[in-house]
Formats: sequence, C-alpha cells, structure tokens
Amino acid sequence: MVYDVNVKRVNKVLKISRKYLNWTIRSVLEGFLTKESYESLKRELLKVIDEKEDSVYFYLIDTDRQPHKIVLGEVRTDFKFIG
Repeated sequence: MVYDVNVKRVNKVLKISRKYLNWTIRSVLEGFLTKESYESLKRELLKVIDEKEDSVYFYLIDTDRQPHKIVLGEVRTDFKFIG
C-alpha cells in the first residue's frame, strides 16, 4: 500500500495501516491481507482520508493473475512510463 495524504492526516493513516501491514519506508507499507482484513482496512481509511485530496494505492498481487492496483481517493495522472 502506498499513500499520499494531507499532512494533517498522515499520522492517522499510518496508525490505521500499521494495524494491518508492515511499515517499510515513508508512506509505503506491505504485507499479506485476508479479504476481510483488506475490506476492514479500506473502511477505516475511508473514514479518515479526504477522497478529493488524498490518495491511497493498493497493489494486489495474486500468483494466478497479473498484479493490479486499486485507488482510494484522487487518481494521480501526472506520471510517465519508463522504458
């Protein structure tokens, strides 16, 4: 999970996220979630973030399928492909 939220909400988002995932660097967490834990984490985050200003990206990896991401809040479109 990767997040970019207003500084006023950073500590709340990190505190919630650390209940479910391991904090690795800055605004990045990783770990394995059950479907129930994933849904609980999303519910808790949606109570805290401002969906018009903040972004939370989940990268879902399933060994049988191609990885994909789910975004809560604003979708950032100012990125470039490398290659």
